[in-house]
Amino acid sequence: MSNHLTIRPATPNDVPLILDLIRELAVYEKLAHEVVASEAILTETLFGNPRYAEVVIARYDGLPVGYALFFHSFSTFLGRPGLYLEDVFVQPTMRGKGIGKSLLVYLARLAVERKCGRFEWSVLNWNEPSIGFYKSLGAKSMDDWTVYRLAGESLEQLAKEPIAIS
Repeated sequence: MSNHLTIRPATPNDVPLILDLIRELAVYEKLAHEVVASEAILTETLFGNPRYAEVVIARYDGLPVGYALFFHSFSTFLGRPGLYLEDVFVQPTMRGKGIGKSLLVYLARLAVERKCGRFEWSVLNWNEPSIGFYKSLGAKSMDDWTVYRLAGESLEQLAKEPIAIS
């Protein structure tokens, strides 16, 4: 074994693999019941026009072992785009080899190359191993901020409201 790691942008042919890795991440995060993505949806959103997100695949000795899914955000205060990491996942049997850090280094370089002002992500509060890992890289938690989300019925209902001033 050569212990060789490669990271490369995903292609449309990787969609089945991406979906498998998303499902593995969801099991790890105890959220498997929330995965409704399909190969058709991922093909459209990751490789259609427009592309809503990008994926890189990590391979170790040729075998797929992880991925990172990210997209651009924007900071009005900085006047620059940001890179937002939606998912980073390394299969549990492959952790401790530097693959997760390598994925983050790859994305940090991409953020710098694209002149992004920040590189951000969220982590579940219970995920102490990941929190410790991120802090070891110099990442800071944004404790003054709370994430809000509209989804499903709430999103649909708000979208039906009239746009009006009073």
